[in-house]
Amino acid sequence: MTQGPAPRALSDEALSDLLGGQRFGTLATTKRSGHPHLTTMLYSWDPEARVARFSTTADRVKVQHLRREPRAALHVQGGNVWSFAVVEGEAEVSEPTVAPGDAVGRELLSMIPADARPEDEDAFLRGLVDEHRVVIRLKAQRLYGTALDIEG
Repeated sequence: MTQGPAPRALSDEALSDLLGGQRFGTLATTKRSGHPHLTTMLYSWDPEARVARFSTTADRVKVQHLRREPRAALHVQGGNVWSFAVVEGEAEVSEPTVAPGDAVGRELLSMIPADARPEDEDAFLRGLVDEHRVVIRLKAQRLYGTALDIEG
């Protein structure tokens, strides 16, 4: 068997760029049994604050997991199957948005890329309240990932 190139560790800047260039990742929380709970999530990455933000509803199992055990990880695939980034850290879960346009609702709105913002922001913010939306903020304590420089 021929030995191919070894994976190379990505710099902090390259990891942040990879995280900022993707929108979906796999969020890992911990079940009461200690087993991982994995779920595909839409996220937004704030490189200055080193925080990944997620929108979800207050009744989701991942929220229960994070309120009990805040350690979590986000795995994001790079532009090909040979690269990835992981954010490890402690997550905090906001209280649900309770009034259209409150701080949580505005934070949720800010997570949407400018070109995808809803035309009727007021209706959108009311919908967030109706859905009992919360923000999960995963604060990066560690970033890691690799790339493998091969074709295919």
